Amino acid sequence: MAKEFTDGNFQTEVLDSEKLSMIDFWAEWCGPCRAIGPVVEELSREFEGRVNVGKVNVDHNPQLSMNYGITSIPAILFIKNGQVVDKLVGAQPKHSFVKKIESHI
Repeated sequence: MAKEFTDGNFQTEVLDSEKLSMIDFWAEWCGPCRAIGPVVEELSREFEGRVNVGKVNVDHNPQLSMNYGITSIPAILFIKNGQVVDKLVGAQPKHSFVKKIESHI
């Protein structure tokens, strides 16, 4: 299951991790966000133990959204060793996420 990243746990769960993290910035009212939700869950199972896959609710964690300049959702950041290494904006097919993950692990 995809983790829930928050303003409170982002540092330890994502930035301090040596693993690649895939973070889905989303909101409950966002249709495209809900459309990719099942894909994010699938990826969390498929890459369990190798990649941190999680979600940030932009309405509940405004500081993270501001820190990373999130202006459109869904926005998916790929972070490794505390640095953003890739980004996707908008609903994407599963293979787009897999390609990004595999290029960074």
